[in-house]
Amino acid sequence: MEDAETKSRIEETVLKILHESNMEEVTESKIRKQASTELDLNLNQPPFKALVKQIIEDFLVEKQQQQQKQEEEEEEKQEVKQKGVSSKSSVYVDSGDLVICELSQKKKVTIQDFKGRRYVSIREFYTKDGKELPSSKGISLSGEQWETFKKCVPAIEKAIQKMESSI
Repeated sequence: MEDAETKSRIEETVLKILHESNMEEVTESKIRKQASTELDLNLNQPPFKALVKQIIEDFLVEKQQQQQKQEEEEEEKQEVKQKGVSSKSSVYVDSGDLVICELSQKKKVTIQDFKGRRYVSIREFYTKDGKELPSSKGISLSGEQWETFKKCVPAIEKAIQKMESSI
């Protein structure tokens, strides 16, 4: 193997080629050949060949890790977007309703059981004697109403976008 400067030049050239290449079409041999031409150095010799192979493998591992990190970040963004504002798991208000999310400090989305039926409730809460209770300000949707509302959400989002773009 040559000196550290040569090794550094090889790494720099191979990485430049990798960044400019279509990873679907390029091969280790093609990269080594192109780098040999650019550096005017025979990289087919065993120590150089091993170095180029290692640089490529390290590059691919790093690229895969970056892609995995981006996918995880996208999944997290989607989860946050789907959940709404801040989500809490298995939190109940004093009335016994399951809190799905807090839209603001006083507005919450809850699941409640009333007279043997389950409802999705979006309403304001107030505090009385240290207890957090639902007010009459809000709406409770039966399972059937909730399903209808969910189907309408894309149309609501489109209408909001249309209104925002016309401002």
